[in-house]
Amino acid sequence: MGRDDPHHSSGGAVSGLKHAVSSATLAIELPLSLPFRKAPAMSIGYIRPTVAGIEEQQILAVSKLALGDPSVIAMWYGESDLVTDADIRQTAINSLNAGETFYGHKRGLPEFQAALAGYVTGLFGQQITPNRITVTQSGMSAIMLIFQTILDPGDNAVIISPVWPNAQSVVRALSGTPRYAVLDNDAQRGWHLDLQKLYDQCDERTRAIFINTPNNPTGWVMPREQMVEVLAFARERGIWIVSDEVYSRMVYDGRAAPSFLEIAQSDDPVLVVNSFSKSWAMTGWRMGWITHPPELGDVLGNMIEFNYSCLPTFIQRAGIQAIVEGERAVAQIVEHCRIGRDICNQRLPNLPKVRDYRPASASFYGFFRIDGTGDRTLETCQRLVREAKVGIAPGTAFGPGAEGWYRLCFALSPDRLSEAFNRLESGLARL
Repeated sequence: MGRDDPHHSSGGAVSGLKHAVSSATLAIELPLSLPFRKAPAMSIGYIRPTVAGIEEQQILAVSKLALGDPSVIAMWYGESDLVTDADIRQTAINSLNAGETFYGHKRGLPEFQAALAGYVTGLFGQQITPNRITVTQSGMSAIMLIFQTILDPGDNAVIISPVWPNAQSVVRALSGTPRYAVLDNDAQRGWHLDLQKLYDQCDERTRAIFINTPNNPTGWVMPREQMVEVLAFARERGIWIVSDEVYSRMVYDGRAAPSFLEIAQSDDPVLVVNSFSKSWAMTGWRMGWITHPPELGDVLGNMIEFNYSCLPTFIQRAGIQAIVEGERAVAQIVEHCRIGRDICNQRLPNLPKVRDYRPASASFYGFFRIDGTGDRTLETCQRLVREAKVGIAPGTAFGPGAEGWYRLCFALSPDRLSEAFNRLESGLARL
């Protein structure tokens, strides 16, 4: 990254970036959404306190109540009920039958990298070469690889919140500090970002700005003009932009949400994470990719070697099928979610005690409040599982700015979704 001290002068991916930032920069640390408790005493041997002290993810604290109970309708996870496209599944089967069961390329099969480069180029109108693509074992592992690469103990990452909870836990697990720029919300503008709040969180130890757009859980989408401003800020200070764009195709107006790949040059400090889970209904396949400066490829390849060696070849073959021939599958899941969103828009605002719901322009979530439960969202979700057999996620799982809110996933079939709302209506009436 071109930092001044020798420890950071390995000739990183982007040369000439400066890391100085005014000492007057205000850096406020907000409370963690996933608090770290004191590490429990262990008799089996030493465990790092930052790892042992990670508390259970609050969505899991709800979902585990339904283990072994298929009668519960789950809307707590970000997953549709569509099965992966048959042609994609058959491609993996064909690969297995052909004996492709050996080690593969660390950063992905060359033909897979080429297919992804062509896909991204066509989607966003900027030429992306295959050496800028690294295939990963899920979007989550992509985020872990990135922070393992760029974050030293004591560094910080500024995270736009509310947000999916795992990114901040990765930063903590690596002995870094998550800081938060909290989205504002009002009746006129909905969820929106004050850029000055973001800038004020950055200091000389900030290594990354983490942006999830379209956002889980709020549905907020960073406008292109704000992307331009944030990129200029990051260029000047040598801060990586880590843009989690796994919901980029889950939009209801247009083909894709705005992306940093539309405006960034190949040598910009931009790392874009994507995944096959949402747009191709492949959550269980665990496959994603990073688009990055070309100089970072070998470094990421090394980190993959140390983490999981490679993605299985038969899964990569399915990924190629999804990219080359899978637009029909993308269109199917977007339409599936559009119908779900219509049902959600009709039912959710009219349920007892529900307020502040705003129809999502992207992603597949409803985000809302329930009157009288602001300080006990986890307990409310657990009660709904036990009493109404329906599962939603507590807002407290999603960090600062989400306290008192709830999230549900509407990417379900119409009949199942309607029954879920019937149960939610009954359960809320009893609160």
